[in-house]
Amino acid sequence: MASLKEIKGRIGSVEGTLKITSAMKMVASAKLHKAQGAIESMLPYDRQLHKMMVSLLSGDTKISSPYCEKHDKVKRVAVVAIASNSSLCGGYNSNVVRHLNALLKEYADQGYGEEAIDCYIIGRKLDQSMSKVKGFRQIRDFVDKGDNPAFATARDLATRLMDDYRNGRIDRAELVYMHFKSTASQIPTREEYLPVQLNPEGQEGGATGYIIEPTPDAVLNALIPDALCMKIFTIMLDAQAAEHAARTVAMQTATDNANDLLNELRIQYNKGRQAAITAELLDIVGGSMK
Repeated sequence: MASLKEIKGRIGSVEGTLKITSAMKMVASAKLHKAQGAIESMLPYDRQLHKMMVSLLSGDTKISSPYCEKHDKVKRVAVVAIASNSSLCGGYNSNVVRHLNALLKEYADQGYGEEAIDCYIIGRKLDQSMSKVKGFRQIRDFVDKGDNPAFATARDLATRLMDDYRNGRIDRAELVYMHFKSTASQIPTREEYLPVQLNPEGQEGGATGYIIEPTPDAVLNALIPDALCMKIFTIMLDAQAAEHAARTVAMQTATDNANDLLNELRIQYNKGRQAAITAELLDIVGGSMK
């Protein structure tokens, strides 16, 4: 059995850890509230813009945007993967790493080599985890851009992907990130970014009720690049909210575990002290009877 001094030392250590986890939980909760407000403000615009573009395709409208045209053969692929710059957020980073590895394995099984896959890494933890993984070309220009998502960063990344797709340097682009559903639920998500699919299953174009000038095709060609930039910005905000939610839950769990351990140690310490006092009393009584 540990001595009272050792138990007291462990109690002090756990109390110090408890203060840290409690503080980190409060900070993560405040950041989550801010990030949740940002993503909830952005999502309606993203969805409404997509709905408008789908509506413009109603009737006999045809679009000739280079971003909507599927390439005959997919020879090169770009993947954008988003994780965090720091740890202590539960399984958030490991989930992104696992799903990114699954995607890369899927392409490897189809015969894609390292020269055929460009992976844009956002997040230092993801960069560290994937640095020794082979089978793709790692692009690190946006590694540190995940903590404070900015539209300028999203525009730069989206513009690069659009230029590569339009000029035939890539034939497909995909996104891998954690979607924020609720504080307790973050969903690993994989989406096709390019080519653009404006009429997904279950959603039909309808009459717009708008007078469109000069033509629906011209309006769509102007809207699509903006929508692609907004899409990158939206998933960056979404991933940031998911990160703070995961960290809030992880720190809350750590705080609860520390409280439980602290209670056990205090009970153990009190029992040990009571046993020591009882032993001393028995020694005193025994000595006086001699």
